[in-house]
Amino acid sequence: MARQAEPDFVAILRTLTRHEVDFIVVGGVCAVLHGAPLSTFHLDLVHSRKPDNIHRLLTALDALDAHSRIQPERKARPGVSHLSSPGPQLLMTRFGPLDLLGTIGAGREYKDLEEHTIEMRVDRGIKVRVLKLDSLIRIKSETAGEKDKAALPLLRRTLEEKSRG
Repeated sequence: MARQAEPDFVAILRTLTRHEVDFIVVGGVCAVLHGAPLSTFHLDLVHSRKPDNIHRLLTALDALDAHSRIQPERKARPGVSHLSSPGPQLLMTRFGPLDLLGTIGAGREYKDLEEHTIEMRVDRGIKVRVLKLDSLIRIKSETAGEKDKAALPLLRRTLEEKSRG
């Protein structure tokens, strides 16, 4: 299936919530949901690596026609071992790019991040867990690559503006 010009992240989130997958929105989409004026081209999620959640996630990924972005012509689909690992799974879905992360920052996994999230409504009937903006800034500061270093001042300014109300 051809890649869409504009990713539909809400459609991906809708599919995952319909399948009751436990995940946290992180990265650029997280920043945008908090009001940061950023552009992002893929959806980053940290997922629970518990076996029952991996099973639900695999079912949702089938519904999304998800396959690896590495050698896309092979249409390799992730399996239990891939989704159970801490490493990233860089996927293409019928609605756009999806990066599934077992851990972020200094090895933080789903259970470590849960208390640092808020629930946000992203569309009618769709509520998702989103990393709090201050936590996103802290994690991006730890692992700051060039792209993150460029975004950090904007994220900090967004946090300041939100704090002022």
